[in-house]
Amino acid sequence: MVDTSAPTGREETLRAVPRADGTAPRALVLGATGYIGGRLVPRLLAAGYRVRVLARDTSRVANHEWGNRVEVTEGVAEDAEAMAAAVEDVDVLYYLVHSMAAGKEFETADQTAARTVATAAAAASVGRIIYLGGLHPDDAPLSAHLRSRVEVGDIFLRSGVPSLVLQAGVVIGSGSASFEMVRHLTEVLPYMPAPKWVRNHIQPIAVRDVMHYLLGAARVPADVNRAVDIGGPDVLRYGQMMNGYAVEAGLKQRGIAALPVLTPRLASHWVNLVTPIPAALARPLVESLQNDCVMKNHDVDGLIPPPEQGLTPYRQAVKLALGRIREDEVETSWQDADVLGAPSDPLASDPEWAGRTVYTDARSTETSAPAESLWHVIQAIGGENGWYSSPVLWAIRGWMDKLVGGVGLARGRRSRGRLMVGDALDFWRVEAIEPGSLLRLRAEMKVPGTAWLELRATPTPTGSRYDQRAIFFPLGLAGRLYWLAVLPFHGFIFSGMAARITAAAEQRTDAQAGGAAHDDAGAVEAEKADAAV
Repeated sequence: MVDTSAPTGREETLRAVPRADGTAPRALVLGATGYIGGRLVPRLLAAGYRVRVLARDTSRVANHEWGNRVEVTEGVAEDAEAMAAAVEDVDVLYYLVHSMAAGKEFETADQTAARTVATAAAAASVGRIIYLGGLHPDDAPLSAHLRSRVEVGDIFLRSGVPSLVLQAGVVIGSGSASFEMVRHLTEVLPYMPAPKWVRNHIQPIAVRDVMHYLLGAARVPADVNRAVDIGGPDVLRYGQMMNGYAVEAGLKQRGIAALPVLTPRLASHWVNLVTPIPAALARPLVESLQNDCVMKNHDVDGLIPPPEQGLTPYRQAVKLALGRIREDEVETSWQDADVLGAPSDPLASDPEWAGRTVYTDARSTETSAPAESLWHVIQAIGGENGWYSSPVLWAIRGWMDKLVGGVGLARGRRSRGRLMVGDALDFWRVEAIEPGSLLRLRAEMKVPGTAWLELRATPTPTGSRYDQRAIFFPLGLAGRLYWLAVLPFHGFIFSGMAARITAAAEQRTDAQAGGAAHDDAGAVEAEKADAAV
């Protein structure tokens, strides 16, 4: 179980203020399964709110440890009917929905969703809207990403519903995209040729302080309708952030050279290649660093006093994030967000009868290991443990995906020991889990079609059976040619994978048996010693 860090929501200054009739207020969270929303929901519950969430995929909510403690409305922010149902009897609405793609279409989509939400909230007399926007200068051209956040905030401020727009810059916390970008750039590159924006001033904020402000925002006076800047106590250049990370991680200081020739597009591709951050996410992150992004004032202090212990310095935020990673207690991750353009339809219950062309590669292996040992290996696959077959070929496939702007293999997994529906797993997404039995992964690499990988453990009288099935729905001629091109490699990859997974399960079983025998021998020796006494 992952414990929430401070603030917990139980702090007296952050607890829910009961309604006039004494009942608990209701909070609606849009974006509850994202990086910020996934951390906010359990804290709202701890603070005494009744929480409702709007989710496109309700199974992703159910798999959170707080999933059975919230009301769930199925739908998306753009759906007026779903929003009308979601905002009924709501006191405070948290809008934590952001598209991380760049371009004109995404701005239009963001505005459409915001207007739909604002209209529904006004019609239902919602008490307050809270929106987490982006810190930005007032006197400089903005990237499409930042400009859209400003536009969304303005829509809420004009909605007639009292709104508080919290404008934050770089968020530092375990699993945040900004932190992971700093982390991997610093760890991978002992010397970094960088864009000139490494000299810009940035005011990072710890994710725990973002939580503090979001919880506190629900308690501001009803007549407040404005945007306020939030940030941590340090104003740094991006290069200083990298070297601050290096100090906390025990690395040498990194040499950084600012080059004027690296455009945001080139820089985002560079970030895509040397970090787990895909190009679609890297570009808006890079573009948001093109200007100085620092707080213009501290008006927020008059509405939401800082945490009692003070705001978290940058290096302390890095230290805390590294500690959570080391202890395998990352609450949420940027990986939780869906990949733009990746397929989201689940596997048909019977692909062979799905009414379309389907290619499969199925393998089955009997093993003396019990199903529990086999499942332990299956659910630990990916990330640091790899894929139990031809690391070179897997690495090549990951790099090929990176080169065309995909997520690649370096995305890893949020937790070393736990998986749940919706988790990212290298260039796969967990689509279904039946604990002890089935793991189904949906491909998010860039391929001309849709692909899945199923791994099963089934008990047998002599141990268990391992079943592995790769399924591919090709898209047009390109999809068929792709399958034929990779078919020769499947013999190496998938057969080796099945053999090594079952071998690992047998080794685990033998190790456990050896440990038990050692314990039994120790008990016998102890009994002999007692008898001698």
